[in-house]
Amino acid sequence: MRQTRRSLFAAGAAAAAAGTLPSTPVQAQAPAPAPTQAATGNVIFCHPDGAGLNVWNAIRMVTVGPDGRTNWDRLPATAIYLGHMKDALTGTSHGGATTHAYGVKVQADSFGQDGNTPIAGASGFQGSIAQEAMARGKAVGLVQTGAAYEPGTAAFVASTARRNSLEEITRLVAESGVPVHLAGGERWYLPRGTQGRFGEGARTDGRNLVEELRAKGYTLVFTKEELAALPPTATRVWGIFAHDHTFNDRNEETLAQQNLPLYVETAPSFAEMVQAALAILSRAPGGFLLVAEEEGTDNFGNVNNARGMLEAGKRADAAIGVIAEFIGRNPNTLMLTTADSDAGALQVLGPRAGSGGVTPGQPLAERDRNGAPLDGESGTRGVPFIAAPDRNGQRLPFAVAWASVSDASGAMLVRGIGLNSGQITGVMDNSEIYRVMHRTLFGAA
Repeated sequence: MRQTRRSLFAAGAAAAAAGTLPSTPVQAQAPAPAPTQAATGNVIFCHPDGAGLNVWNAIRMVTVGPDGRTNWDRLPATAIYLGHMKDALTGTSHGGATTHAYGVKVQADSFGQDGNTPIAGASGFQGSIAQEAMARGKAVGLVQTGAAYEPGTAAFVASTARRNSLEEITRLVAESGVPVHLAGGERWYLPRGTQGRFGEGARTDGRNLVEELRAKGYTLVFTKEELAALPPTATRVWGIFAHDHTFNDRNEETLAQQNLPLYVETAPSFAEMVQAALAILSRAPGGFLLVAEEEGTDNFGNVNNARGMLEAGKRADAAIGVIAEFIGRNPNTLMLTTADSDAGALQVLGPRAGSGGVTPGQPLAERDRNGAPLDGESGTRGVPFIAAPDRNGQRLPFAVAWASVSDASGAMLVRGIGLNSGQITGVMDNSEIYRVMHRTLFGAA
């Protein structure tokens, strides 16, 4: 029986709770032709950090099989993403986020400015697109599976000379005035010696940002149950779901030794955060901008944890399903999704059993013949991953090879759906992300 849009959205919501995909991926709508004068509406920028095309290929294999299609696959608009910086060929998380937020190509070591120099947005506004949206009466939400200081969201509201100024960045984010913020990072909200829900604070200025946020009228939530129990009248919500990130970004062997899960079990998944943020922001009379980042795809890639990378990717795809369902009911909304770099440069190796050492149930070699590290289900020397069934019912094995523990200039795509998604086409520079978002929020610049 064909599922309705509502039942598909329910499937996406259920997948959000489980951190998995809907059993039937959402059906994407055809992209609208690019108008001369862009229609205006809401914008959702979904950023699975570090997830290049190779990562999405692996996610497809483990979730729906090589012949299946993920929610990301079904997005109708596609462009090739160019992520180089002003002074580097490979994008950085903080430089890339700054370019997305301002529409200006900056130095790689930039956080909300160009190195040490303040910048204006490409529109001429003295601030980021998020700050311009708030100044023009739109609601802004930031969703982050990492800590609040992570640049994929923080660079939209914070500017600093140093990426590692975690105390300062968290303060700037807390002072930003965004009505919805969901992330981790409690340790930088609380002063040293103050015990929070997840551990002791680390601030050196004596400020308690949790209490300051409460005094400003925010509802504070700390678990997925508290997030789910928000009243429908909530308009200003601040979620803090972990001491640092909502995931444990270490390699497989370290996680096993310390008996740690990939993700903090009390924290909401990326899809649950996105769904909650959309429920709040969609009530804003002037429209909204939502910037949402799954940071686990980047951090697990940078420690060469293939199992963590794939889990983070599944969670990102579940969130894309939730967003696509939202756009099906709210067609005046654009979603763009991309990554600014390729974390660890993951590659899938899936030769026939016996031809390259990828045999089901048999431990992999520690390295490929050229020296590249190999990962299986439990990490180094683990057994191969097994893909979901293909169209013939076969479940084929594969290994993950890593080129680096750094970010790489891999194959990144911009994908999209909804209002003005026809503008996502051809080859797009990283600065063009801002321009498409700006046209959709405010009309042609």
